[in-house]
Amino acid sequence: MKKNPADQLRARIHEHAESIGNLLVEAFHYLALFAIGAITVWAGGMTALEIFAKGKASIDDILLLFIYLELGAMVGIYFKTNHMPVRFLIYVAITALTRLMIADISHHNDPNMGVVYISGAILLLAIAVLVVRYASARFPATEKQSKSHRITDESHEGIEP
Repeated sequence: MKKNPADQLRARIHEHAESIGNLLVEAFHYLALFAIGAITVWAGGMTALEIFAKGKASIDDILLLFIYLELGAMVGIYFKTNHMPVRFLIYVAITALTRLMIADISHHNDPNMGVVYISGAILLLAIAVLVVRYASARFPATEKQSKSHRITDESHEGIEP
């Protein structure tokens, strides 16, 4: 059965519109990733300059730099694989809570129940990392890649066997 010309035209217009939409979404995706990456690098650089200007680095400053490093790694992994590494979000949260706890203790010099609560939150996040790692190892979302180029769970980069 032959389609009429109007249906064929509609199908072609739909295909073109879908390909243009996919192109625009992908362009926005890359533009947003570059913007987030650039802002992360800029913020980390400005923090490093402030640390150098002070002439000394506190543990708060170093942990803040680690947060920027983890955010940059997340952007890089997302750029390469199109998968958001949830574990890295949890690592950022753990680092941020550690930074908060250290700052609270160093400024107030008196450990209180807040330290216990923050420690409990860090423990829960560490357990969450274990659960996510176990689930991703036990129930992978995609098939393993070929043996000549597989992606390791730790590095997210291709390695040779």
